[in-house]
Order: sequence, then C-alpha cells, then structure tokens
Amino acid sequence: VQLQASGGGLVQAGGSLRLSCAASGRSFSGYIVGWFRQAPGKEREFVSAFRWSGGTTRYADSVKGRFTISRDIAKNTLYLQVNSLKPEDTAVYYCGLTRIVWSEIGNHKRYHVWGQGTLVTVSS
Repeated sequence: VQLQASGGGLVQAGGSLRLSCAASGRSFSGYIVGWFRQAPGKEREFVSAFRWSGGTTRYADSVKGRFTISRDIAKNTLYLQVNSLKPEDTAVYYCGLTRIVWSEIGNHKRYHVWGQGTLVTVSS
C-alpha cells in the first residue's frame, strides 16, 4: 500500500485547510491511520488517529476542538479538517499506517507506511 498526503498550504492564523491521505494498492480496512506533524528541528508529533474498521478516533490535546477526521470510503481517503490554525501548527503533516494496539498509536515509530508529507504554514 502507498499513501499520498495532500492539501497543505499557506494560510493566515485562524484559517482552515483540509488535508487528505489517499491509499493506493489496497484498502485502509484493518488499519489505523495516524496523522503526525513535524516542525523544523522537532520530533514527529502525534496529531490524530482513526481506526478504519469501527471509526474510533483520537486527537492530541493541542488540536482537540480544532481538527476533525472524516473519511470517504469509496475514495479510500482519510481527511483531516484543520480549523482555527495557529502559527504553532506550522509543520509538515504526515499520514501513516499501523496495525498496533490502540494504546500505542501516539508512537510514530510503530507506523510502518508513510506518505510523503504535506506542508502547512500558518502566518501570524
């Protein structure tokens, strides 16, 4: 399976974007899809995760209430709606796949497939 992340861009603080993570080669079924972000000089940081079979979601405290996951099953695509953006949200956003237990979804080292990343830049 390959992942393609897209939808990033340059927005002003308070703005919104919709990030997409599309899978090719096979369905997301049976996987957990995670969103992480990485700012320059920082570790890859957990943002959100979605269990494709069942729809369970989790968000990092820093994005709760601002970011929302949704999916299009027919398109085999997961979306991350990012609202009320802040300059500290500036990062490259990555989506990844894993089959690990739900309690470990915040650990980027446990994901075995990654998309190429999409850059989100928030100006103040």
